[in-house]
Amino acid sequence: QVRLVESGGGLVQPGGSLRLSCAASGIAFSAYTTGWYRQIPGKQRELVALIAGGGATNYADSVKGRSTISRDNAKNTVYLQMNSLKPEDTAVYYCKASRTTMNYWGQGTQVTVSS
Repeated sequence: QVRLVESGGGLVQPGGSLRLSCAASGIAFSAYTTGWYRQIPGKQRELVALIAGGGATNYADSVKGRSTISRDNAKNTVYLQMNSLKPEDTAVYYCKASRTTMNYWGQGTQVTVSS
């Protein structure tokens, strides 16, 4: 059974930082591209950042320079370090693991940026 479990969300003030984690089980993690997406009510889920099995990364323009995606294949875990958070970063953040036609999602973790 494949499971992706996110953690690390919460309430943070503008300008603050959070580190999200996503622990995977049931897949050959290092062979998967993993990514973080976010969604606010009434809007489509959008890409935040991707990291390939070999470590190549890609970021949405909205978070570029403020966020860093990384992975630890030995721990089957992908991370998203977010700095200089803004109110518009408020969303549910989802982890995704992809390989060819296989896509797996986590249940999401809420990030709220507010004073």
